[in-house]
Amino acid sequence: MSENRVGRVMGVDLGSKRIGIALSDRSGTIASPFTVIQRSGSVKKDHHAITALVMEEECERVVVGLPLSMDGSIGRAAQAALTEAEQLATVVNVPVETYDERLTTVSADRALMEAKMRADARRRVVDKVAAAVMLQSWIDRQHNR
Repeated sequence: MSENRVGRVMGVDLGSKRIGIALSDRSGTIASPFTVIQRSGSVKKDHHAITALVMEEECERVVVGLPLSMDGSIGRAAQAALTEAEQLATVVNVPVETYDERLTTVSADRALMEAKMRADARRRVVDKVAAAVMLQSWIDRQHNR
């Protein structure tokens, strides 16, 4: 893999009820919302669903959103995300890393409200949009290195 080539990347927004999934294009330049996985109650099943998508979509990396506290510290939600990202890394066959996702859900929800989307419709897509916002931020950072 060359310095500037990122390849296809999956962004994952781990929520307690839903997991938002975003994908980059094959060049690793643009992130788009992809799907939402409803939490099954089994982390193992949820990770199997993510792994299947990684293989189907030929992703070369997974970036899991890390919900740091506003001061940048690792609170309970961020610790849970770190733990789950470590578990996910044992089942997907690509590198898994975490990336700061502060305010991604807020900005995704705001964009959907500005698009005049109703609350029930927003709830169904906000997680994958938040994953795309986080993934695009990660992509932009990679290209600026």
